[in-house]
Amino acid sequence: MRFFNTAGPVRGEDHYCLPPLTRFDLNEILSLIDQKKYFCMHAPRQTGKTSCLLALMNYLGLINQTPTPTTHH
Repeated sequence: MRFFNTAGPVRGEDHYCLPPLTRFDLNEILSLIDQKKYFCMHAPRQTGKTSCLLALMNYLGLINQTPTPTTHH
């Protein structure tokens, strides 16, 4: 059963929410990332900043990746 979340990142399968990747201009963010430029997400508290960034990381395939071991010589 889905419910409104009031704390922590939103999980779409558990919580009512707007799709996080539709809340900002995804093409503009991807362009900034491709250019290796910084960007800032500025908004009031509890408006979905963390949820949007987690969704972006998932979209880019950066979540649940196995870290590459480093070799120290």
